[in-house]
Order: sequence, then structure tokens, then C-alpha cells
Amino acid sequence: MEPYIHKVQYYETDRMQITHHSNYIRWMEEARIDYLSRIGCDYREMENRGILSPVLSVDCKYKHSTTFGDCIAIQVTVKEFRGVRLVLSYEMKNMADDTLVCTATSEHCFLDKDYRPILLKKEHPDIHQLLMQSVSKEE
Repeated sequence: MEPYIHKVQYYETDRMQITHHSNYIRWMEEARIDYLSRIGCDYREMENRGILSPVLSVDCKYKHSTTFGDCIAIQVTVKEFRGVRLVLSYEMKNMADDTLVCTATSEHCFLDKDYRPILLKKEHPDIHQLLMQSVSKEE
């Protein structure tokens, strides 16, 4: 699957003229929503069906800095999904020279509108199947 592309904006940089570290997590969120949509799990539709997917944890390893105007390709893969917990992996590269700038993971669960855990396989088998198919394609 093609990566999500993010162009570094001026406001995302700090006094040292490099991207502030907090923005990489924002980019992960952008890329996650895009990825889910591409595999058929449109996030707005999931929310309309009463499915919430909060972030449980985030881990980022910063490898190389980025600056205003850089185009960053963010490859998202499903690292793990067993029905309750979803772990996504992110690899960010500067498109100008293919430099690896960040590797990361995010962990998510699935809740109903009352914030109770749900089993997608039982309550939303179509979404469960799409995520399971993504794991098998990526591993």
C-alpha cells in the first residue's frame, strides 16, 4: 500500500528550525486514519456505528530530524491484531533522500459509546475481518 504523505509545515518547527518531536505523533494519527480508510475501516463510519478506538500507548524512536517543507512518507502496517488490541507500526522517511526519520508504534483498543470494551469479531465482524486480513498481508 502506498504511504501517507505529510509535508512539514512551518508551524511544526521549533526555534532550532527542526520539526518539534510532538508533531510526529500527530502525523501518526493522520496516517492511521488514512490507513484505516484505505483498508475499508473508515473512522467516521466506525464512530457512526458506535465504535471508539482510543490510543493506549505510543512509542517513537527519532532517527533524523526534519525541517519545513520536507515531504515525509509514512508507511503504516498492522503489527498485531487479535480482536481486542490493535498495534500499528509506522516508518517515516524523508522523500527527498529516503532517510529514515522515525519509527513508531501505537496501540489501540475498541470501545462502545459507553466506553466499554467490545469484541469486534462478535459485534462488528466485517471490521474484524478487514483488520485480520491486513495483519496477514503485512506479516
